[in-house]
Amino acid sequence: MQHPVVPELAHTHTRPIHWLATATALAGVVALSSVIQPGPATAAQPTTKADDRPAAVAPSVLGVKFPLDCGPVKALVVKQAAGDLDGDGRPETVAVVHCDAPMGTPPDSVYVLTQGARDSAPRVVATLVTAKDGNTVTTVAVTDGAVRASLLGYSTRDVPRCCPDVKSDAQWRWKDDRFVRTTPAGSHSV
Repeated sequence: MQHPVVPELAHTHTRPIHWLATATALAGVVALSSVIQPGPATAAQPTTKADDRPAAVAPSVLGVKFPLDCGPVKALVVKQAAGDLDGDGRPETVAVVHCDAPMGTPPDSVYVLTQGARDSAPRVVATLVTAKDGNTVTTVAVTDGAVRASLLGYSTRDVPRCCPDVKSDAQWRWKDDRFVRTTPAGSHSV
């Protein structure tokens, strides 16, 4: 066995005083960090107009009473998208909603919400897809002032509800004070 050239150093053995000094230092750092805080955030609000008014915010789906009869369960918003659909400079919200059923896949409904500058709460202004249609909405987006959605459905009542056999793409655009449904270019049914 070879002996070290340097004798064993006293500071290499921990003693209770070392633990006490470490705990005291750590407590001091924690206490100091709770006293010294950064200043408040100063991020600028987004603007859309040259006059620096705040940009309009899309209506929230929270607290909205959707025209969907769900019986004892509640309506559940599963997808949403926002954008200006009628060209007024204020965004609308498109909400995909279904009943929060304990089993299975309930059919979706698609609603358009708006909220004017003087409105106290958002309101439903259009129904694009109803639960009675029996569709499931797989995607929804607002692009170039139009609502685009991909829908799964059934060709007949004889098709089991587990296995939709029709896929279609739909598009709605605001025209003459109403939403007009069209099929977007390049879409097809399967």
